[in-house]
Amino acid sequence: MNHYSYWLDTAPAGPDFTNVPLPERADVVVVGGGLTGLSAAVHLRKKGASVVVLEAEKLGWGASGRNGGMATTGLTIGFRSAIDRYGEEAASRMYLAYDAAIDTVERLVREESIDCDFARTGKLNLAAKPAHYERYARTHEALKRVLGHETTLVPKERMRTEVGTDYYHGGLVDPRGAGLHVGKFVRGMAGVADRLGAELREDARVTGIKKRDGRGHEVRTKRGTVAADKVVIATDGYTDGAVPHYRRRIVPVGSFIVATEPLERSLVDELMPTRRMASDSKNLLYYFRITPDDRLLFGGRARFTLSNPESDLKSALILRKGMKEVFPQLAEKRIDYAWGGQVGITLDRMPHAGERDGVFYSIGYNGHGVQMATHMGRQVAEMMDGHAEANPWRGLKFRPIPGHFGPPWFLPFADAYYRMKDAVS
Repeated sequence: MNHYSYWLDTAPAGPDFTNVPLPERADVVVVGGGLTGLSAAVHLRKKGASVVVLEAEKLGWGASGRNGGMATTGLTIGFRSAIDRYGEEAASRMYLAYDAAIDTVERLVREESIDCDFARTGKLNLAAKPAHYERYARTHEALKRVLGHETTLVPKERMRTEVGTDYYHGGLVDPRGAGLHVGKFVRGMAGVADRLGAELREDARVTGIKKRDGRGHEVRTKRGTVAADKVVIATDGYTDGAVPHYRRRIVPVGSFIVATEPLERSLVDELMPTRRMASDSKNLLYYFRITPDDRLLFGGRARFTLSNPESDLKSALILRKGMKEVFPQLAEKRIDYAWGGQVGITLDRMPHAGERDGVFYSIGYNGHGVQMATHMGRQVAEMMDGHAEANPWRGLKFRPIPGHFGPPWFLPFADAYYRMKDAVS
């Protein structure tokens, strides 16, 4: 069993930006070399700005190369909950941002000729309990009434047309969802940024940002300092003490994935005949899909903990057991890959973007970052160009998490709480 990301292992290797000296200054320094940072660099270069991207590890090393490879619609809190919380107009704007985000990914893939197996297969939302299917039915009606969006309800008796299991109690299909090979995509985006003239630097962990007496900032790294007129924070679940204001507002939580050996095509057709991106309705959810080379990728919040080698292994065993419960057909199949990564969870479970003292930021994707990170890199470039309306999350208060000043000591309590909710909801 390989303990690293299937996506990064099966993507073509890119150039090495580790030993390239840091420039003295740039118009914009981007902190974080994942999809937010690389997308921001691409779109800022197209506007003519000089850009340096500083990545602590390797480009795409964090959540951008460790996820499920899904670009799907819908808010983390759900459309109906968003209406209750923010009203129809704001909820609609935020919901539609995810549609726009998938379009942004598709446009970049097409315009920049990024070979990453992008396909609009649709998203399958799976009801873990009968009451959850009733909730999907209400969401189906709300989407049609408010936005004119057509989704499809799949009752339990027809579930085998979508997924080869009797584990779930119905589903909701949204045809706008997509899947892609995120390893190829993130390295493709790095190639585009490099070709456009962005200066990419790996092994350049940022240790602090200091506002200069005059104009701009000094961005300190373990390899030296870069002066910048503006800074973009693009670190999501890997936000650390270099930016304490943002660290207090985002909790890193592990998300874990296993991938089987390549499966027979007949078995793949039985498991997921429509090849949709799938996730279920639990708090400690499962999500799964078929990879481009016919593996089943099966992930979830197996445990509320940080990702590290020991935690990844424990979580892999939990996920393998869960996978066999959902798909008994896979009981004897080999697991080839098991890995984890960290998603950024906010207090309101919403993304946040904006500007504070000349530092722009987009973080807090709450496990839905493939499409939104890519899109928000583009939108941050627009925001920096004076278009505040480009921020779909404008007006949201970005509150700190009570008691959170460093490593999230409270994750075991959150784990117990959400397991209890899943048991009784």
